[in-house]
Amino acid sequence: MKKNMGTTDKYIRFIIAAILLIAFFTNAVTGVLGYIALAVAAIFILTSFINFCPLYTLFGANTCKVKK
Repeated sequence: MKKNMGTTDKYIRFIIAAILLIAFFTNAVTGVLGYIALAVAAIFILTSFINFCPLYTLFGANTCKVKK
């Protein structure tokens, strides 16, 4: 897998994942929507660790800086 996520994108995903996890564990979001938020948070954390987003390849996006 070729990296397609930059550091800013990774930090934004971590922040969104943290907000979703806090909302889930404080019962601000419950039921099916809570489990969806939990799944999205897990996906954001996973893609941040591996520096690869499958949706970016579908849309041809790349936020990773090019080394010269």
